[in-house]
Amino acid sequence: MSDKETKKQEILDAAKFRHATKQFDPNQTIPEDDFKFILEVGRLSPSSFGFEPWRFVVVQNPELRQKIKDTAWGAYGKLPDASHFVIFLARTRKDTQYDSEYLQDHFKNVKQLPDDFLEKYLSRIEEFQKEDFKLLEGNRPLYDWAGKQTYIALSNMMTAAAEIGIDSCPIEGFNMEKMNNLLEEEGLLEDGSFGISVMCAFGYRAQEQPEKSRRSLDDVVKWV
Repeated sequence: MSDKETKKQEILDAAKFRHATKQFDPNQTIPEDDFKFILEVGRLSPSSFGFEPWRFVVVQNPELRQKIKDTAWGAYGKLPDASHFVIFLARTRKDTQYDSEYLQDHFKNVKQLPDDFLEKYLSRIEEFQKEDFKLLEGNRPLYDWAGKQTYIALSNMMTAAAEIGIDSCPIEGFNMEKMNNLLEEEGLLEDGSFGISVMCAFGYRAQEQPEKSRRSLDDVVKWV
């Protein structure tokens, strides 16, 4: 088998291995270097226009884990047994509007775009936000748009975890207002720059998972 075919099979095996794990083994901890690898895959994930409108909050503090467990019904069965628990924050309109201080700093100092190109790039982003996707009609559209970007990182991190034999479970089972209030109280939203998008538990399954079932490829793919 060629190297490419071997790699393809490894990726498919990881996809079949990955399950939304509902119960984690509390006696197994992900090695530090393995979890740093997962986080690095998230950091390197793509985002629309290269905004990187996310923050990955790794919650290891037992007291905060208990507060999350008591607030988010979807996390109740995952905490405290998950080895690592990540809250994916999305940047709000405050930071993602075309003329925000965050974008100015991001494109100048992180992406190092030349000033003349930056002006044109931000103008294109303004057009995209105002006309193409109409993201400036209220505060929620840009926040939700940024949340979509966090799901790219989430997916990449779960896939990377599966490829090295680590389980995960994405979690949307929470009241956004209550979770944002909790995170604000904990000082994690940086004065309105962030809001919660999604959460994910990582660790090792406590029991074998059932065989994965999906709709057929012919049913979910259409060639035109």
